[in-house]
Amino acid sequence: EVHMVESGGGSVQAGGSLRISCTASGLTFEYSDVGWYRQGADNACELVAAVSEDGNTYYTDSVKGRFTVSRDNAKNTVHLQMNRLKAEDTAVYYCAADPDPYRPDPWPRHTTACSGSRSDADMKYWGKGTLVTIAS
Repeated sequence: EVHMVESGGGSVQAGGSLRISCTASGLTFEYSDVGWYRQGADNACELVAAVSEDGNTYYTDSVKGRFTVSRDNAKNTVHLQMNRLKAEDTAVYYCAADPDPYRPDPWPRHTTACSGSRSDADMKYWGKGTLVTIAS
């Protein structure tokens, strides 16, 4: 059985930094793509950052230059370093993984998956999320 567990969430002042992590078990992590999604007050579930199994990265425009995604395959862990945090970064952050290199859309940008409503178009394995709150 696959488990994805996020950690490191919390509350920080605007302008500060936070690192959240996702540790996976039960899957061939080094061959899996991993994405970080977030669901904010507007309930939109968006892809924030992602790292492919071969190390390619993706960032949504609003976090470019502030967030860095990295992976440690030896520890089955992906980190999201978040700097210069803003109030609008407040959200529940979810990690998701998928080992299938042939899925139709490698990086679904917007989805309902954060709320648990997932389809075959979504990444296959999801954590339960970690809350990040930015105080302005």
